[in-house]
Amino acid sequence: MTSIPAPTALTAAQCRAARALIEWSQAQLSQSAAIDAQTIADFESRIRRPDETTRRRLRATLEAAGVIFISENGGGAGARLKFSREEVWEVNRWEDEGGVTGEDDIL
Repeated sequence: MTSIPAPTALTAAQCRAARALIEWSQAQLSQSAAIDAQTIADFESRIRRPDETTRRRLRATLEAAGVIFISENGGGAGARLKFSREEVWEVNRWEDEGGVTGEDDIL
């Protein structure tokens, strides 16, 4: 039986690029991933590399926000949008609406 390899962890450059694509600040990523903002700043500045678990959590958060990561394939690792910029903007707007869950359910 062959096991499916886990996705590779995030690089500092991919993290910066992904945030730029979805127009998130380090603070927004910090809040969404529940990771200290200083950890993200240090990682992106290549001051300190977080552990594998933290990098995977950052990656999963960015992927949930609409980023697709491109693996190293001879052309370099990278990131791109899963959705159009307008769709990402709409998803971000919906997430900021708040309210009690189920408050707008139709009975």
